[in-house]
Amino acid sequence: MNYNTLSYCIYALITCYIIIWVGRLFYRNGRVFILSFFHNRKDITDTTNNLLLTAYYLFNIGYAIIQFSYWKHIENVSAMCSSIATKTGILIFILAGLHYNNMLIIYLMSRKTQQMNSSLNK
Repeated sequence: MNYNTLSYCIYALITCYIIIWVGRLFYRNGRVFILSFFHNRKDITDTTNNLLLTAYYLFNIGYAIIQFSYWKHIENVSAMCSSIATKTGILIFILAGLHYNNMLIIYLMSRKTQQMNSSLNK
């Protein structure tokens, strides 16, 4: 039996599910933060949110596809499970890092905007 092909299929299913689920979650819940950053301007918020979702999908699906080229030959079921778990864990780690990075950037930008607004009001 070819364990690599089976591993690719299982990894692709898991990865697509995670990427789509997390993308929808960020898209839906992140709109509030972007809306406050753009001072309740819904047109710019929705455009930015759509752009971020598209970039998220392209980046993560591209990363997942690149991982296929670094896959070693798999001999048995335990190596297959280990390989899938490792690749999936790395993907989740990258998603978490990107999420916290984006939240930090939004926080810093909103703080800077608030400081600019408070200095203009004085």
